[in-house]
Amino acid sequence: MPDDMSLSETPETSEDTSGSKIPQEELDRLTDELIMAFKSVFDPEIPVDIYELGLIYKVDIDDDRKVDIDMTLTAPGCPVAGDMPGWVENAARTVEGVNDVEVRLTFDPPWDPSRMSDEARLALNML
Repeated sequence: MPDDMSLSETPETSEDTSGSKIPQEELDRLTDELIMAFKSVFDPEIPVDIYELGLIYKVDIDDDRKVDIDMTLTAPGCPVAGDMPGWVENAARTVEGVNDVEVRLTFDPPWDPSRMSDEARLALNML
């Protein structure tokens, strides 16, 4: 994942690209394709994908191409709380070169609308 990502634009990453066995070009491709995969998952109550909503907090890609994802929901009582992490896992598994995926759901810090991208704000008439 690119360095110095803002949570409002892109998830945080902690991969060490200088010590990674995966070439930077491959990491960049995986990053781009994971973002596209995240953009295919929508909160059923909000007509915006989870990536633009800022629900993806952190993505790590290790040397074995295992992807660890920390994500949240717009609210702890979200009706799809039991389903959405599985949707995100399934989407990430579609990326060529990903060998394993683990999704962790967190509410720390709690999600708030400031995490949404400008694209999401525009789609929801919040600009």
